[in-house]
Amino acid sequence: MTTYDLLIKNGTIVTADTTVQGDIAVKDGKIVEVSTGKSLEGTANREINAEGLHIFPGMIDSHVHFNEPGRTEWEGLETGSRSLAAGGATSFFDMPLNSTPPTINKENLELKRSLAAEKSIVNPYFWGGLVPENIADLKDLHENGVIGFKAFMSPSGIADFNNVDDETIYKGMKEIASLGSILAVHAESTVMCDQLAKEKIEAGKVTARDYVESRPIISEIEAVRRIISYAELTGCKLHIVHASSRKVVEVIKAAQQRGVDVTVETCPHYLSLTVKDIEEQGVIAKCAPPLRDEDEVEDLWRAVAEGEITTIGSDHSPAPASMKVIKDNIFDGWGGISGAQSSLNILITEGHFKRNVPLEKIVELTATNPAKLFGLENKGTIAANYDADLTLIDLNESFELKKEDLFYRHQHSPYIGKTYKGAVKTTIVGGEVVFENGQLTK
Repeated sequence: MTTYDLLIKNGTIVTADTTVQGDIAVKDGKIVEVSTGKSLEGTANREINAEGLHIFPGMIDSHVHFNEPGRTEWEGLETGSRSLAAGGATSFFDMPLNSTPPTINKENLELKRSLAAEKSIVNPYFWGGLVPENIADLKDLHENGVIGFKAFMSPSGIADFNNVDDETIYKGMKEIASLGSILAVHAESTVMCDQLAKEKIEAGKVTARDYVESRPIISEIEAVRRIISYAELTGCKLHIVHASSRKVVEVIKAAQQRGVDVTVETCPHYLSLTVKDIEEQGVIAKCAPPLRDEDEVEDLWRAVAEGEITTIGSDHSPAPASMKVIKDNIFDGWGGISGAQSSLNILITEGHFKRNVPLEKIVELTATNPAKLFGLENKGTIAANYDADLTLIDLNESFELKKEDLFYRHQHSPYIGKTYKGAVKTTIVGGEVVFENGQLTK
């Protein structure tokens, strides 16, 4: 009789292609068998009865800021990875900025990697930065395993991570193309946003609505069009992150139809929050690009349903509470939403239950597509020989998110007080249970 490390029985297995009842056998961190026709026989060191639960491939959160080293007091790899595990994510891609030093050379990458090996309870991957001063470092970063490169077309808000000018865009994309890698871009027009913000502040217009109006959708569109032109010129693979509107996605779709190798991410906050949330919660709900109006949220969900979005990442960008309580001038507050723990809950509640988005589509956007796009060959689905990174979810369980439920270093989030369906019951990383029934097990 076969002996496994872990046997998961009677669950509803969800992949990007199908949803089916079945059993999963795990050994040495890998899925060794998936049975959907008959019950798996054998013994195991541990058996989980998943009756009534849906089993997803663990979320791959391709966009987080854990800020370590240098700003660990903002979040850190320990608290960040634990919050992901509690939310059903089993892998993350840490952005190169907010940490100090930023991940713009091999030495800084190795520092971050060593810290993650010590502190993270989920699988860590790392973005390298593209800044004006590090084009000569891109090859070393690529050869040492970065998942891709990240650039800001507008100021990042971090003094040691400079935004790119057009010369850097051209030279950087040419080098990244030669490496066969990919460039992820924060695309907003510096000139538009800076001038609009200056006009608002000088006029004393510093409300939530004023902030949103200072970073309009057209500023995203202008930057996306410009960076796409460089992608066409250089042949560099391009990934537009945190698109806040379907109008931005339509520009990307048109480029795809011309043959440009460009993909697009959106985030749970653009699919669930609106300007009203900034007006009510202030800096807690501030981000860049900013939240949009309700009609934009609905349009973005239509883009999801119609296959126009490639990936969904949390863009978890935490900060101490002292940076999120500014009341008089919202322009002064830190722009970043803490949301890594809530991504799947939001997508299941707002997408599946409220808008009839298939569970398969959610898996595609949060696991299968990120794995394919960034070359994680053994992740992103539930099948034999794939890594045993799994999430067990009770779709019938509703809960109100409370401050004390959050595993972040700073327990604030615009999602506190909201009710969600789809409670994460168990998270498994490499065949090992790391979160179960509301508690971390590692």
